[in-house]
Amino acid sequence: MVNLDLSNNPSDSDGSHETKQKILSAAKNEFAQYGFEGARMQRLANRAAIPKPNIHYHFKTKQQLYLAVLEQIIASWNQAFNHATAESDPAEALETFVREKLNQARFDPAASRLFANEMIQGAPNLKHYLSTDMRPWVLDRSHVILAWVRAKKIRPIDPERLIFLVWSATQHYADFQVQALALLNRAEFDDSVAQETADFLVDFVLRGCGLQPKKPCG
Repeated sequence: MVNLDLSNNPSDSDGSHETKQKILSAAKNEFAQYGFEGARMQRLANRAAIPKPNIHYHFKTKQQLYLAVLEQIIASWNQAFNHATAESDPAEALETFVREKLNQARFDPAASRLFANEMIQGAPNLKHYLSTDMRPWVLDRSHVILAWVRAKKIRPIDPERLIFLVWSATQHYADFQVQALALLNRAEFDDSVAQETADFLVDFVLRGCGLQPKKPCG
């Protein structure tokens, strides 16, 4: 796997960091639209508005770039629940988790679609990462949830499946946005739809954990 480090690049001062970010952003959209096999480096360079050799300077192969994009996506998703601790208020922590994940689905649907496509294909590029990086993160977050259970802050609940539920419920609005909007008879995923959806999901998740939402749904 790629050991992605975007924050401590010694050449950031000459624009290298900004160039890398432009490449990753363009690559995310290219891979989301065409998949790994269908993505083309020249088209990606056009998206990023940089010369093609610049891509290969930062990422030697298409697979290395693809893995870097996926790792960046997962890292950004994890931020939504990274700061929860055993001492946290579970209602506040879970509400933040749900709302931030839904915002990511709303404003960056390409990320969710790219990840979903990788999973549908059997995770050919992420199998190692799932077991060596993603599983430890899930276990660590599960320990926080179990601490809430032991402290009787929430009712006994399966922690891994709670995390899966939040992921799937929020990412649905990225992966199946067209379907959701059509069936809700809404034209776009605007502030109103986002607020209604977030309120519903927060209410559902918190009540499932035996918690009382501050703002009752409906």
